[in-house]
Amino acid sequence: MTQDLLALEGLTKAYPGVVANDAVSLTIRAGEVHALLGENGAGKSTLVKMIYGLVKPDSGAMTLDGAPFEPADPRVARAAGIGMVFQHFSLFEALTVAENIALGMENPPKTRELSRQIREVSETYGLPLNPDRTVGTLSAGERQRVEIIRCLLQNPRLLVMDEPTSVLTPQEVDILFTTLRKLSAEGTAILYISHKLEEIRALCERATILRGGKVVETCDPREESARSLAEMMVGKSFATATRQNAKVGAPMLVVDGLHTQAASSFGTSLKDISLRVAEGEILGIGGVAGNGQDELLAALSGEARTMPGAVTLRGEHIGSLPPRARRAAGLCVGPEERLGHAAAPSLSLTENALLTADTREGLSTRGFISWRKVRAFTEKVIANFDVRTPGPEVAAQALSGGNLQKFVMGREMLQRPAALVINQPTWGVDAAAAASIRQKLIELAGEGVAILVISQDLDELFEIADRFAALNEGRLSPARPMAELDMEEIGLMLGGVHGEEAA
Repeated sequence: MTQDLLALEGLTKAYPGVVANDAVSLTIRAGEVHALLGENGAGKSTLVKMIYGLVKPDSGAMTLDGAPFEPADPRVARAAGIGMVFQHFSLFEALTVAENIALGMENPPKTRELSRQIREVSETYGLPLNPDRTVGTLSAGERQRVEIIRCLLQNPRLLVMDEPTSVLTPQEVDILFTTLRKLSAEGTAILYISHKLEEIRALCERATILRGGKVVETCDPREESARSLAEMMVGKSFATATRQNAKVGAPMLVVDGLHTQAASSFGTSLKDISLRVAEGEILGIGGVAGNGQDELLAALSGEARTMPGAVTLRGEHIGSLPPRARRAAGLCVGPEERLGHAAAPSLSLTENALLTADTREGLSTRGFISWRKVRAFTEKVIANFDVRTPGPEVAAQALSGGNLQKFVMGREMLQRPAALVINQPTWGVDAAAAASIRQKLIELAGEGVAILVISQDLDELFEIADRFAALNEGRLSPARPMAELDMEEIGLMLGGVHGEEAA
């Protein structure tokens, strides 16, 4: 039996109105790839924050190599050999790879020596990086390499990874898994958090499952199915989304010859984008992160103005309208970045509901807000989308990422849109909640809503989309029926090969 590296015994952490972790006990062995699973709000983030010194437990104990482990802050955790790669990158785009890595080190070596170490370590683990590249020019996968190499340079004994594949292509996932298996073989323990259960089954040797802040199961995920793991997480069975024969009506949202200039040197300009989404149709747009997804959503939402005639809704030109007027016309939007873009972190859920639903839900009259209506709408979102929160007055930043995602999706979908544009609808959401969101999108399309889904989850697009188009370097391929495509062909389209070339 491999020696236990880290042991948690009865860790408990409570916040006002909720017990995030309730007497959690688990062990992580040296060289083990250990999954930490649970639905949104199950307590995963709080647990790893205690391991990394970001949060102090109310009770319980940790031991590292058999000695008491009580990290007062992340510096202490890193010094003890704990590294963490967060779901959201903490990088400065205007700085180089080497400069970003130096910022995360207690005593960084001189630039030339650090660059040599970056090249050596990145090549050793199959994650090649140029230390002189500006981070703003890197793809999402390359940015994740920066975070990983920053950890590896500190020789971690335990590497915590939170949703590491959410922005990676299938090829980048394969590279990452090869790296993690190499680290495991060298004795590094890996605590792996992901909602992608097939990845868990392929990579991890043990899994600890949290539900409601408590450990409910420890198992070998290789001996389980993805469905059985998901049902352990939620404590019940659930249905997967099903798409019946879609009844497609007249074109609702039409984009014709859209060009935009990137707002910054790190953005992507859109080049001659044309698409149409009909009543009752779901159009899926796939692409590797950083190929123009954010710019396309901004052009459709009104955050970025477009040339006259480029965007029409119900045959009316809306390209010159600001976001509020586009919402009034029936176009609702859910951006990818939920905290800071889709929701204001310090505002309550009620206030965040008001921000986008005011126009369509009639939440104010002549500038006077009806807080009774706002709260009623917020409570409807919370109930219909199973948002785990003590109440509607809780700040958005207090929710887990998955629960905030459910709130944002519900807020937009319950406004009775004529057309809905969403980027990454189930990002960071557990399997049961993802299935529920997808089913609600399908049902919304069944009511005649035109839906444009931008997603990096190709399995998701196969499940719900009627047609598919690929976004590559700001250019959009012609849309093709999803039923005619397979994963290999879509992979070619994502790389910029379209039409007969991909056949």
